[in-house]
Amino acid sequence: MKYSIIKKIPIAILLSVLVSANSLSADESLGTADVNFNLRYESVEQNNALQDADALTLRTRLTYTFKEKDGFSALVEFEDSRNILGITDYNNTLGQNAGVYSVIADPETTELDQAFVHYKRDGLKIKAGRQVITYDGHRFVGHVGWRQDRQTFDGLTINYKASDDLILNYANITQRNRIFAEVRDLESEDHLFNLAYTTAIGKVTGYGYLLEVDDETDNGIDTYGISLKGSFTVGETKTLYHAEFARQSAIANGADFDADYLFIEGGAVFGGFTTKIGYEVLGSDSGNYGFATPLATLHKFNGFTDQFLATPDVGLVDVYATFATSALGAKWTLTYHDFSADESSTGIDDLGSEVNLVVAKKFSKRYTAGFKYGAYSAGDAAAGKVDTDKIWIWLSAQY
Repeated sequence: MKYSIIKKIPIAILLSVLVSANSLSADESLGTADVNFNLRYESVEQNNALQDADALTLRTRLTYTFKEKDGFSALVEFEDSRNILGITDYNNTLGQNAGVYSVIADPETTELDQAFVHYKRDGLKIKAGRQVITYDGHRFVGHVGWRQDRQTFDGLTINYKASDDLILNYANITQRNRIFAEVRDLESEDHLFNLAYTTAIGKVTGYGYLLEVDDETDNGIDTYGISLKGSFTVGETKTLYHAEFARQSAIANGADFDADYLFIEGGAVFGGFTTKIGYEVLGSDSGNYGFATPLATLHKFNGFTDQFLATPDVGLVDVYATFATSALGAKWTLTYHDFSADESSTGIDDLGSEVNLVVAKKFSKRYTAGFKYGAYSAGDAAAGKVDTDKIWIWLSAQY
């Protein structure tokens, strides 16, 4: 994994390529502009020596999409996150109040969020530049869109729809633009392969994600997996099912490790209600390494309080149940997680439990308001976790 298709694509080059390809005349519209605002209050309370954290932040995202011509188009997007009203009592992960307040991972930043040239022809789509990349529900590759500074990637993506049933994806990533502002972005040599085939019993997806941080050290995480996801309807009840298995080989701290991933979920949709029960295992290599998903939208999995953004060396078993419905014009989702170690060790087996609640309501087509709550109860003291409560209240607008 010591090569890359694209290392850097400056904005000036992107725009010159687009204009040349489109040959737009002066009286034609170049494209459309959009702006998105996300105002959010977040609080964190933990049963440790850190003080309770509070943050009020406003994220502004300005997007300009250039008009398509002869299969070519482009997009440029800037993102800004600011503290509002002086509510800054939190550790922003970049040194602000470190060791004093609990972490809220929303540092102030202004940066280029996306900038890419897009080419489409028949079933082929190619994007070159800085872009959002997501695969299969964000479990292995996602944009971490919950945080104010979302994750994007520099590189090349190819999507080919070979038929109505077969889709092939490839991505070469040369930089991971993470959620902690530009100072903590990582140069990389990542190669992502994803193939999805729709069958009579559901969508079968095979993938290989080959990750390496380009920092002149011996490192790497190679993951190969397969999943089946589908549904069937009997009467007025829709039954959901999802099964997945992956094998991971990694080099970390000069040693080689192997770990497995297993996911089984079943659910039902009936009478306006959705219920799901799941069993997810991020395996361990003899208690020395936990299955890792460094490009994932981690906040979406294993609890809203983010206790397991990094899988413990003993691994993680997450048994959960989710109940969702609509009431009072809003969407309500309640989830319970029970966590344990995949490889139990002395003093570490019970990794705690968590209750999550989220309520979101749309107003017209432009506004969304929401409330979110996570309550984590720690398990064995040796696991190093503490009771944690988090609350979010937000209002977003799209123009």
